Amino acid sequence: MKLTIHGAARQVTGSMHLLEIGQYRILIDCGLDYEKDRSIQSNEDFPFDPAAIDLLVLTHAHIDHSGNIPTLVRLGYEGQILCTPPTADLTELLLLDSVSIFMNKAEKGRKHGKGKFNTSAQPLYLQKHVMDAMDRFVTIGFNKPFRVTGDIELTFVPVGHLLGAAAAVFNINDNGIEKTIAFTGDIGRKNYPVLDDPQPLPPVDFLVTEATYGGRLHTKDRSVEQTLVEIIDKCCVKEQGRLIIPAFSIGRTQSLVYSLNKIFSSGLLPPVKVFVDSPMATRATEVFRKHHSLVNAEAQAFYKSQGDEFEFDNLTYVETLQDSRQVSNYYEPCIIISSAGMLEGGRIQDHLFYNIQNFYCTILFIGYCAKGTLGHRLLRGDSIVHIKDRDLAVYATIKQTDVLSAHGDHDDLMNNIRSQDKNKLLNIFLVHGEDTSMQALADSLAVEGYTATIPEKGLTYVI
Repeated sequence: MKLTIHGAARQVTGSMHLLEIGQYRILIDCGLDYEKDRSIQSNEDFPFDPAAIDLLVLTHAHIDHSGNIPTLVRLGYEGQILCTPPTADLTELLLLDSVSIFMNKAEKGRKHGKGKFNTSAQPLYLQKHVMDAMDRFVTIGFNKPFRVTGDIELTFVPVGHLLGAAAAVFNINDNGIEKTIAFTGDIGRKNYPVLDDPQPLPPVDFLVTEATYGGRLHTKDRSVEQTLVEIIDKCCVKEQGRLIIPAFSIGRTQSLVYSLNKIFSSGLLPPVKVFVDSPMATRATEVFRKHHSLVNAEAQAFYKSQGDEFEFDNLTYVETLQDSRQVSNYYEPCIIISSAGMLEGGRIQDHLFYNIQNFYCTILFIGYCAKGTLGHRLLRGDSIVHIKDRDLAVYATIKQTDVLSAHGDHDDLMNNIRSQDKNKLLNIFLVHGEDTSMQALADSLAVEGYTATIPEKGLTYVI
């Protein structure tokens, strides 16, 4: 049996792992690699023949895990794509949105090139390729063993993080020797709004685990509701201003809306108008409703006693671009939730353009912002930022909180590994993290007697 880490090796994006059992080749995740030094078009350069892959297993819908699937199909992959039902629905939304992003960049590239052919701006894939990929999806429920071949069994174990997110656990007969290997995808947190806690994995021989927050700890002394109440009270109640929250449309927005629903329905704050300005968030919320049996027990109990956790008085889902622009003319105190989370596109840029110089505006970041993004520049304290072709002074208050981070922190990652049988677990492969994060996690594991490897990209391990 061989394992090759082809993506998210010593970096965060582009998750893609190849597992070979004899002549059978399984690809676990096929994410977009959008590290700063790579072009989108470089995602076409697979280090293997897509047609030679027998099976693709998808842990969850986020683009850094799913975003290169249409390219794989376009270049010859003909097998099935296995995932959970919510992952299939959310992946379709995200992949179609990627097409829109590619087309917008291509249009800007043509304008920049004054009509000349610009290969760097060509879409990586089109809507047709997304639909060709979606035709290959086969969904499997959580904790239901699925026989892939006579020698390979797959089970999806819930890991929180996002609706439908799962660790892929393989039980394999490798030439008469029973072996087990698990790929965590991304691991969530306990007590996260809407989502179930991550389930412990069964004992395995090999573990491929994310390390995004290795060496870092989340805020533990304040709940989501306490943090939001404090910020909203100051910004919208006392100062009568507006709170703008950049949030990823899928997952983060639903958790935020549910938390706001609990706050206002319990009377912790006086009513404040809330706008969710993201058509994708609206569509994603429908997916959460469709798979409501998979939200956590608290959210289900709230639904039974209070009604839809994603609807409440003074909440408006903004659909059209015209309605979005009208939000800027709403002069009462309000909360605006809009995408994209790192401010690199989407309707959030319009809201920033009109409010970045507003002394009575607070911009609250609830997620990670990669270096080089507008969100990162605001968080590091730049006094002037470039938005929509203009340089604007920053007078708004900039805040950040990690209480809504959907990734487990260092302690969560360690506890997930500690649930394994140390005598059975032969090696831990650390992926999906920056060098410092993976090294911090590896150091902690070494202290506790675990064997951990930080793999190089493309290096094959015989296991």
